[in-house]
Amino acid sequence: MSEDFSQLPVFLNHQEIAILEHVPDIIWIFDLDRHGFWWGNSKALAFWGLTDVEQLIAKDLSADTESARKRTEQTFYKAVAEGMTEDPWTTYPNGKPKMLLMRHKAVLLGPEQHRGIVAYISENVSLSEQPEQLLFAEAVRYTPVAVTNFSMAGEPLFENPSSAKLYGFKEKPEHGSTFVSRFLNPDEGLKRLAQGQAHQDGSEEHLMMTRKGPRRHTVDIRTSRHPITGDYVLLVSEYDVTALREALTAAEDAQKALERLAHYDTLTGLAVTHLCKARLSQATLSAQRDQHQVALLFIDLDGFKAVNDQYGHSCGDQVLVEVAQRLQSITRDTDTLARIGGDEFLVLQTPIHSKREAEALATQILEVLAAPFPIQTDIVKLASTGTTDVHIGASIGIALYPEIRCDSDEMIKKADHAMYRVKRSGKNGYCYA
Repeated sequence: MSEDFSQLPVFLNHQEIAILEHVPDIIWIFDLDRHGFWWGNSKALAFWGLTDVEQLIAKDLSADTESARKRTEQTFYKAVAEGMTEDPWTTYPNGKPKMLLMRHKAVLLGPEQHRGIVAYISENVSLSEQPEQLLFAEAVRYTPVAVTNFSMAGEPLFENPSSAKLYGFKEKPEHGSTFVSRFLNPDEGLKRLAQGQAHQDGSEEHLMMTRKGPRRHTVDIRTSRHPITGDYVLLVSEYDVTALREALTAAEDAQKALERLAHYDTLTGLAVTHLCKARLSQATLSAQRDQHQVALLFIDLDGFKAVNDQYGHSCGDQVLVEVAQRLQSITRDTDTLARIGGDEFLVLQTPIHSKREAEALATQILEVLAAPFPIQTDIVKLASTGTTDVHIGASIGIALYPEIRCDSDEMIKKADHAMYRVKRSGKNGYCYA
């Protein structure tokens, strides 16, 4: 065992606890690690309708729910911390439910030192007498929702096991010892406390400081009455929505990623064709309204296929990324730069006021792409690996609006045709559609 239970009593065998047979209370000992009874006195045997201890030890508890198992474990650790616990429990002797007020003490059992609890039954409560109260108590005890009663001043009065697991004001006073101290932002806690004191019931989400660290909870506050004193109290229920919020955030991030994939090239980060087309349509409408011009530059790289063939696609990708970065360095925020597939790019230049601006940009593009491209090579067939320079150029076709009045698809085609005229006339230049 990784935990230190050296302070707990150890019962090695039944002979060591024979004196418990003379105690007038019902007593049994439960082995948590085996999830079964370890011993019981004669009153315990009578309670379960059995005749000897071996029958009690062999009792089939396989039908116990996971919640019941967890509660037994919670009781053990609570008894370790407090020395002795006192809680209502529901048992089912002969298949009939019976609510009992039990005290528990934590012990270690046998040579293996299994975790165990000694149960002392000091009071029986008939199920038929208080069915609603019993069902409510059981629901509060087993629910995964953290339920805590606070005084109107914000002092804790009662917490269910789920709340104790998160805060444990009895065992660990530094964790959530008051209502406000549970909030990561104390101002939020003070505000909710004031609302509760004003009998303003409601639910809001907050970051709460739990033993697990900050968690996002829906905190529901209801004003109630203390069942004994009749004083007003705050019934606070906390629902952990951290996983839900994380899932929603992940879904939103995934949606944004999908939208980016739909609009931007994954290799270069540039816009893709349909985004450029949409912006081209908007730009021509704006140009018509504001009396300016728009230039569309269709760029096809010269010599890129040779780079791919000689050095491989990985090196070709390095060139494409560098091309995108160089083009971005000479375009404006109002321009749109797109990769439309392979080694073809578009530049939507808007607004411009004369064709000379388009010519100046085309000249800049030719200049920045004429500089050597250093690439990392690791191709086995090369004599050496490392950095080498490759050279490419560009052929550029330019379509101007309003000289050309057509839709986006047709304007791209006209710029494409102009680019091919440059290719046929010797490459590394530009011409107009």
